[in-house]
Parts: sequence; C-alpha cells; structure tokens
Amino acid sequence: KKIHRLLHSGQRSPEQVIQELGKVAPIRLVCQLMDYPRSSYYAWLHREPRIDRELLAQVDLVRRIHQSHRGSCGSRKMARELTNRGLPVGRYRARTLMRRAGVRARQHRRHKYHSLGPQALTAPNVLERQFNPEAPNQVWAGDITYIPTQQGWLYLAIVVDLFARRIVGWAHSHEGDAWLAVRALRGALKQRRPNGRLLFHSDQGRQYTSHAMAEILRDNGITQSMSRKGNCWDNAVVERVFATLKGEWLYSKYPTRQEAAADIEQFVDWYNHRRLHSANGLVPPALCEEQVA
Repeated sequence: KKIHRLLHSGQRSPEQVIQELGKVAPIRLVCQLMDYPRSSYYAWLHREPRIDRELLAQVDLVRRIHQSHRGSCGSRKMARELTNRGLPVGRYRARTLMRRAGVRARQHRRHKYHSLGPQALTAPNVLERQFNPEAPNQVWAGDITYIPTQQGWLYLAIVVDLFARRIVGWAHSHEGDAWLAVRALRGALKQRRPNGRLLFHSDQGRQYTSHAMAEILRDNGITQSMSRKGNCWDNAVVERVFATLKGEWLYSKYPTRQEAAADIEQFVDWYNHRRLHSANGLVPPALCEEQVA
C-alpha cells in the first residue's frame, strides 16, 4: 500500500520511492516488490549531480558585480545592478545569490569629526540642513578628509552638488591647508560654470574660515554657509560621501600618496557614473542630472 501511495503521489520518481522505503526494508526486497532492476537504482544513486548552469552564470555575475564595486553592493543595490544587466530580480533573490556567491557588502566605518583649528571668518548656517535643492548648481557643500599611506597622510578636499550628490570638484595634497579647499572649489567652478545664485556650505574648519576661501567666494558671488561648531550632521551629505569612500572603496593603506591619489580619481568616476545612489532612486548622480537636463 505504501509503495502504491508513493508511486501515485505524482511527486516522486521510482528511484526516490525505493530510497525512501530502503530506510525500513532491504533495497533488494523493495526492488523485487516494485519489479525494478536493482542495478538501475544504484546507477541512479551514484549519478553525477546535475549542474544548474543558469544558476552558476547568475552567481558568477554577482561575483563580478561585487568585485567591480569593491564589495560595496548590498542586496538592494545588487538587485538593481542585476536588473540593469538583464536579470530582473528582487532584493531577496539578490540576497540569496549573494549568499551562494559567498559575498557580502562591506561595512561602513564611522567617520569621526575633528576640529581643524582656530576660526577666522565664520558664516551663519544658511543651509539649515535643507539638503535637497530643486536643480543643479544651487547648493554645493565641501569638506576635507585624510587618507593614510606609508608616506604619511594624503589630504582630500571635495565639493558636492547637493541636487544629485555629484562630486563636482576635488583636490588632494600632502598638506591639508586652505589652498587645498580653494583648489577643490576652483575645480568645481571651472567644470560647472554656475551662472545663478549659489550657496556653498562647509564646516568651520580653518580651511573654510580662511581669507583665501572668503575671497574666492566673494569674487564669484557665492553665498557662504557654515555648520554649527562641532556639528557634523549639518554637513551630512559630504560626510556620507566620505563614508562611502572609506567604507566601500579605499584599501586599508597605500604604499605611496601617488597611488592613493590615483585611486581617488577612479573613485570619483565610479561614484558619479556607476554607484547607485539611494537619494536618487538608485540612479548614479551623473545620470540623475542628465534626466532633468
């Protein structure tokens, strides 16, 4: 009766039925009762495992995406990357594929705020955490961080357009002085050439309270805004960019400043053109700007 029930359940093959009944009776007896060749059962039992080539291709694609983004993609961004490459999946399927591939997203390291020295020329907090302007070139924000190398620190200053979170200016140097911040802003002005009212926000670090910074802002008709003293959340967008840089891109330590600088150049291109940004609906900053142009 049990043999009949298992065979006609429509869910098991004869070999699977024999395997199940073999737990309580000799295989030889089960095969005789089912009139099934014992050699055929053992051939099935020792068969080569079936290879799911489609699944292997999907897992390989996940590994390649993971590697190209330096391990920064979580399940949500992995799902979007896979969909963009012709494999429409949801977040949970992407998570399953990531587990099969043995990959996981890098964890962000907390960015610490440091006071950089005495103030000179401060400005009020005009921005007031209004981080979502209506168009490009309305609000920019800047900050400075540092990257360890075996030769010493490499300092990096960036300027971010808050509309699409795009990095529009950057400069690096072995010195984190006011001219570093000025060079980053000059680069942004040269690249973007804003022609309307522009607000530039930063913290109260000595690079941004300098006379050199005040002069370039004044000469270009840019309104200056500053975070409250010691409050990194007032400049949260740029802090987040640095968290992405350090948590998703940079290696632990570079042999030379030159190698670190070259990797930063690659990061800017990746961040602007390839990284899926949650503030843009998982669209890279450059593409987000193109969509509203």
